[in-house]
Amino acid sequence: MSEVPFLLLPGLMCDRAAWSDAIAALPAGPGAVVADYGEADSLAAMAERALAAAPPRFAAAGHSMGGRVALEIFRRAPERVAGLALLDTNYTPRAAGEAGAREKRERMALLAIARRSGTRAMAESWVKGMVHPGRLADAALIGAILDMFARKSADVFEAQIRALLARPDAAPLLAAVRCPALVLCGREDSWAPAVRHEEMAAMIAGSEIVLVGQCGHMAPMERPREVAAALARWHARIVARRAAAA
Repeated sequence: MSEVPFLLLPGLMCDRAAWSDAIAALPAGPGAVVADYGEADSLAAMAERALAAAPPRFAAAGHSMGGRVALEIFRRAPERVAGLALLDTNYTPRAAGEAGAREKRERMALLAIARRSGTRAMAESWVKGMVHPGRLADAALIGAILDMFARKSADVFEAQIRALLARPDAAPLLAAVRCPALVLCGREDSWAPAVRHEEMAAMIAGSEIVLVGQCGHMAPMERPREVAAALARWHARIVARRAAAA
């Protein structure tokens, strides 16, 4: 059997809606399982929850925080990962010193908004730096992002912040990847910049890198057709490798 199902791993405070337009644009093929992390407060726990609900073997695609979860899945069960796609993400741990302390303060400031005014109000502040500036007036896109965040509680937000602040250095994992790999980001992603994706692609032998133009951090929602096209090419490589090995 040549089909390899997708395991899609959402980012911070995201759910299936982050992937729905990209899934709809994919050609007919295997269905997609979208992970739900519940209230897991570590990347390791998120990976374990995703693995428990995943097919025996799958093509793992993670966006933002989900990219880090994808790498934790690879750490735990590399034999189940037929392919790895890392979108708008990063591999470095939290910086030491003032830079790391500043990141914590900024995340905690957003958490304070979520506790005081709700997760939708927090997202209204968060989203300003997360999509391409030209899309901030796109009511449908921004509304979908805000609605998605509003479906999550401040407790979930706090748990995911804790997970991200304690993130490990994933560089050693990148060098160990031997399955077909895709590294993709919005060219104007200011949170997880293109240079970090170029570094990741250089560490993963045989990987494809895609930079999506006129796009910020939320590539699967901002440019779903371009993301779907890249995922389809990547998936075709996975299927071809599996067929060659049969």
